[in-house]
Amino acid sequence: MTRTAAPASSRRGLLLVGTAIVLTGLNLRTAVNSVGPVLQELEHGLGISSGLTGLVTSLPVICFAVIGFAGPPLAARFRDGHVLAGALLAMAAGLVLRAAAGGFWLFVAGTVLAMVGGALGNVLLPSLVKRWFPARTGLLVGAYSTAMAAGGAVASVSAAPIARAAGDAGWRWALAVWAVPALLAALPWLAVPRRPGASRTAHTAVSLRSLARSPTAVALAAFFGFQAMQAYIIIGWTAQYLRDSGLDAATAGLLLGVNTVVVIPLNAVVPPLAVRPRLQRPLLLVFVACYVAGYVGLMAAPRTVPWLWMTLLAIGMSTFAMVLALIGLRARTPETTAALSTVVQGWGYVLAGAGPLLAGVLLGATGSYAGMFAVALTAVAALLATGWLATRERFVDDEVAARVPAVRAPDAASRPG
Repeated sequence: MTRTAAPASSRRGLLLVGTAIVLTGLNLRTAVNSVGPVLQELEHGLGISSGLTGLVTSLPVICFAVIGFAGPPLAARFRDGHVLAGALLAMAAGLVLRAAAGGFWLFVAGTVLAMVGGALGNVLLPSLVKRWFPARTGLLVGAYSTAMAAGGAVASVSAAPIARAAGDAGWRWALAVWAVPALLAALPWLAVPRRPGASRTAHTAVSLRSLARSPTAVALAAFFGFQAMQAYIIIGWTAQYLRDSGLDAATAGLLLGVNTVVVIPLNAVVPPLAVRPRLQRPLLLVFVACYVAGYVGLMAAPRTVPWLWMTLLAIGMSTFAMVLALIGLRARTPETTAALSTVVQGWGYVLAGAGPLLAGVLLGATGSYAGMFAVALTAVAALLATGWLATRERFVDDEVAARVPAVRAPDAASRPG
């Protein structure tokens, strides 16, 4: 009887962890995607300039970069489930705070608090998948990235209708409503047990600084940064661009929703494909071609088949699901995966933050969206170059280990025999 009880208990534990991972993924983009469709109302409600609006669109990326580095130290000291539960509760509080904010800097404070859940979820979920589901990495990465896209899609599509239905200052309700699913997602993490055999020090076994010696880690960080730059330009600015091109707010929000809806099935399909080495570079070329076609079409004919341009951009955004799969493929252990995920996403988001911020500054300075498209297309070229390097079959563990003896060799040679 004990032999059957243990596997049953193990299956229940895995089901609980899998559910918690997927629910967390569902919340990772709602706080970000709900802003774009009501950006104009938010700008008027807070009385801010285009430059500060650009900061609003870049702030989540900056928070993801800075706060994400706290993930491994927190997970080393506390149980993973408790860290993520606390992060999601902080997200819920931040969402309410920024929706109620009467001034810009209080809105900023609420946004920073809301991004805690997203930042810690971003860096910890890949290592949790590697630890709990080592034989099903592609499946679980696909599941939570699909949930992430689904949550983002619902937030994008519903933001404008919620704001319109709520009346005056309805944009505040469009931002605050996402506190409820964040609270619900925190609950299963409180019941997740510690992984059998896992120690509190396992998470710190791999030095974050040592990954700077890995060309693959550097390439992955740049690849992640350039794909995230695309995503946050699209999420932060395309809805407003479509409105300025003559479409109403609901239609622009719906088109952004089309973009995020198309991403949902792609996020389920791409990770299992991306784990196959021979498919990685062909997939990369397809994604880059779709980015170029989508941006050129949106720039030249924003009111002609805009759904097609937004769909092509959605296909290009599958690079996100691809890089999540690559993080697990380029590390040998869950500990290295945690360190690599933190470095790749932390420094990647630092790079990505320049995109939407620069788009807002250029718009304010020139009154034209030409600068936004120039930034986006330049980043597509960089995405191709860094992605080509990141798809080489390498392990960052091996690259770091190979460089350590070369650094320490003089010391060894100088010792007396």
